[in-house]
Amino acid sequence: MLLSKLAAAGAAFLPAALAQFVPAPTDLTSVLGGNYTVRYKEVPSDICETTPNVKSYSGYVDVAPGQHIFFWFFEARNVDPTTAPLTIWLDGGPGDPSMVGLFSNNGPCWVDYDGNLRYNQYSWNNVSNMIYIDQPAQVGLSYTGPVNGYVDPDTGFTVTVPGESCPDYAPADSCGTFSDGNSSLTANSTEAAAPNVWRTVQGFMGAFPHYASNGVHLSTLSYGGHYGPIFAAYFQAQNAANLPGTKHIDLRSLSITNGWFDPRIQYPAYYNFTVSPGNTYDYHPFNATTAAQLHNLYYGPGNCVAKLHDCNTRQTNQVCSDADDFCYAAESIFDTVTGRDEYDLRQLSPDPFPPTTFVAYLNTPRVQKAIAAYTNFSYASTNLGAGTTATAFGTTGDDARDLNTTATLRALLAQGVAVLQLHGDADYNCNWRGGEAVARALDAPGWTTGAGYENLSTADGAVHGVVKQAGAYSFARVYDAGHSVPFYKPLAALTMFARVIRGEDIATGERRAGAGYRSVGPGRSGYVNGNSTIQGDVTDPRCTYDVRTNVPDCPDGGAGG
Repeated sequence: MLLSKLAAAGAAFLPAALAQFVPAPTDLTSVLGGNYTVRYKEVPSDICETTPNVKSYSGYVDVAPGQHIFFWFFEARNVDPTTAPLTIWLDGGPGDPSMVGLFSNNGPCWVDYDGNLRYNQYSWNNVSNMIYIDQPAQVGLSYTGPVNGYVDPDTGFTVTVPGESCPDYAPADSCGTFSDGNSSLTANSTEAAAPNVWRTVQGFMGAFPHYASNGVHLSTLSYGGHYGPIFAAYFQAQNAANLPGTKHIDLRSLSITNGWFDPRIQYPAYYNFTVSPGNTYDYHPFNATTAAQLHNLYYGPGNCVAKLHDCNTRQTNQVCSDADDFCYAAESIFDTVTGRDEYDLRQLSPDPFPPTTFVAYLNTPRVQKAIAAYTNFSYASTNLGAGTTATAFGTTGDDARDLNTTATLRALLAQGVAVLQLHGDADYNCNWRGGEAVARALDAPGWTTGAGYENLSTADGAVHGVVKQAGAYSFARVYDAGHSVPFYKPLAALTMFARVIRGEDIATGERRAGAGYRSVGPGRSGYVNGNSTIQGDVTDPRCTYDVRTNVPDCPDGGAGG
């Protein structure tokens, strides 16, 4: 959900150990990709993708005056990249860089606690060409106007400085090059963000047409429940418009992990997940008094559900922003009362999973030069980068709007676009009970009455979750996984992704997901995880996450239980 909510709660991530200004790249290849200039370079093989003869490229698409969107592309590993499909990965937020997905979810590499580059055997470029896009402008490595400055540790604001050196009055390790904070050059709503993503894809496909010759797939996370349907519909509308100089985006699937689709359904689902019927980890966070308070905050006259109804009826920025602020205050009681990570209820905060060690890696001069960075990488800040974007989205109350996402998904299915909706069941933030309620509201043909939950079959023989599928629409509950499912269950996530892009049934991969296909099993998922993986201490950041046991694997003396 909203990354700005993290910043408001004091959990923003600031660039680590900068103390440097970033020189503008001078070695980029510049080409016209359709109607947009693309500036890029080939990335050396020791920076992320280390598989021999598998290429990667990174750079910028100049989508509008003063707006430059960063991308990092990887060829497919195990498929001829000239015949492999192209998958677009977008993180959510709004304002969450897709470098998070690359390094912490499903990309070719990750960075360990000691800063060492590690190979990801479950990378999604095993089966597809992959492009990761930092969007909107000012998010991650995307930029408007690069400025040199320092981060004020008290306010989180970036203060610009004159000249090319870090002044004495700047706090240690806080100087860097950032995108300016011009809020008029970043998007303030999902609909406003769609065109620049389309332009980025247009530029890339124009510059590298051989990497998109076998269909395009869109995959996204979290706020991707807003992004995914609206962006996909925009792609389809632009295809229909067939404007001069544009490329046809042959969109074949949309997959969304722990998505935020409809706030009218998913805000009250926080009550369902914690109180009634509750989660499946035998974890009961609230006493009777707090439970009653929550019920009133959501369902009481004039409270959250009523405010969301007003927002989606009146469609005004102030009403929607006020509704979101009220409902968020109710949601955040979980954080206050439990001290747990709302993206994985099994962990106490601060939770080291997925790791953010890649932030420092991306901010090393060697890596910045290798990937053509114009700025330091910012995970989030309060007035630049993701902070600017999240704040802009907050002014329109975009988070509280349903954006007709379920109707849009039904239309995409009717147009032949497969849809996979998956939820890790340890996530509170975009929890699976709310996600399943969205699936019921979507009411894809045959899903509600004709399909049942079937075990997800994977190569390791373990049951990592269940899938309920009718035709090209599927809903998956992934056991023992937090918000970022590809991190917690990499084999299961890769398996489901491979099956959806191949047009196979998600549960087994042995059947075609045609109009008459229905998964077989019970109508509801009744699996109970139990509380054996609930952690009683804050996990040592030196620990790694064991994807087999679903608990931290810690060095001697490290806390993890």
